Amino acid sequence: MISTSNIIASISDVPREWVFEYYLNLKEKLHGQDVKMLSVFSSKDKVPSMFIYFDVESNTYKFKDFSSGYQGDHVALVMHMFNYSIRWRAVYKIIEDYEDYLNTHKSFEKVEYKHYDKYKVTDFQIRSWNNLDADYWKKYMISSKMLSEHNVHPLDYFVMSKTEDDILSEIKFEKPYVYGYFRNDGELYKIYMPKNADKKFIKVQNYIQGMDQLKYDKKYLIIVSSLKDLMAFKALGIKNIEVIAPDSENSMIPKNIIENLKSKYEKILVLFDNDEPGLNSMIKYNTRYDLNYINLNLEKDLSDSIKRYGLDIIRDELFNLIKNAL
Repeated sequence: MISTSNIIASISDVPREWVFEYYLNLKEKLHGQDVKMLSVFSSKDKVPSMFIYFDVESNTYKFKDFSSGYQGDHVALVMHMFNYSIRWRAVYKIIEDYEDYLNTHKSFEKVEYKHYDKYKVTDFQIRSWNNLDADYWKKYMISSKMLSEHNVHPLDYFVMSKTEDDILSEIKFEKPYVYGYFRNDGELYKIYMPKNADKKFIKVQNYIQGMDQLKYDKKYLIIVSSLKDLMAFKALGIKNIEVIAPDSENSMIPKNIIENLKSKYEKILVLFDNDEPGLNSMIKYNTRYDLNYINLNLEKDLSDSIKRYGLDIIRDELFNLIKNAL
């Protein structure tokens, strides 16, 4: 006999925590903490690149997978896991599976959320450039003038702090090859640590890189994957093109900004990394915004390609790719 007490009328009746715990087979209950795990979308993932995190603004759990570029809420997770193209199909599956779960387990125990204060950058000190810095950036043909134009400064140290149970915890990072990325108004928006194997970037605030430097006096715009690639592209000296970069390849530039940029340029192209996440992100820009993309099939990214092959070879290669994409 089928119990009518476990019939679910709406997706809002399904706890979001259950969706993540059930489909990802999590070994711990979600109670406000963040979870880092191997990507369920890539069998090649050797280092955890998928994050289940509590989003304070929406007061609920979301996910972000850096391996595939997928991100979103609990329904989006199921959509991508089961290759549904329509959201209601994922909703139907979640409701059906939750009903089956309740028929076996009777109920789902939600755990009261605990507030977890995350580490944030609270202090930093800019230092002078040195020979180590010069050697690093010169490999990518990025000059001191270019770094200055884009407000990149070496940091002597930075401090990350959090308060939990009225106890202040601080961590001070004091290493070579640490750089602060700043907006024109002097606000720090990102820290770049190229020699740090575990975490190369620390995001401080949202910012579309290169927007402050746009003159809107060129015919074309190219969206690249990082500030380093942006500066490397400028070093090529290809005329009639301006460049910007989102926070990361996985961060889509909002539609209203893309539409505004379309009104200012004859054509916008996308040039992201030469790997699976980069290609997936370029396809998303093409599907969502109808932007053509370029795949520079050499090294992982543009700056690494310049480092290996030099400006002249990459300039010629890119010029032909851009010409074909316009």
